[in-house]
Amino acid sequence: MTFMLELIQSQTFQRWLNGLKDRQARARVQARLDRLALGNPGDAKPLRDGVSELRIDYGPGYRVYFMRRGPVIVVLLAGGDKRTQDADIERAIGIAKDWKD
Repeated sequence: MTFMLELIQSQTFQRWLNGLKDRQARARVQARLDRLALGNPGDAKPLRDGVSELRIDYGPGYRVYFMRRGPVIVVLLAGGDKRTQDADIERAIGIAKDWKD
């Protein structure tokens, strides 16, 4: 039996992912999300306030920000790249706080 995490996408994350013009980048992000759903986040780093970052070594250095909700739910908060990282982290933390309330 395969263990799967449930991935919930915020609207902010959906807009970001759907807005990626680079099809290869979108495919690489989706591959990482598929691995995350199987419990293998790969290159991930906890940030603060319960938000963590998936680092995708492609193009400008794509990032996916997420938080755990219980043992089997992951909420995908926001996405971005290395250039916009600081603003993306603050946006993800704000979404996480709203999600928790």
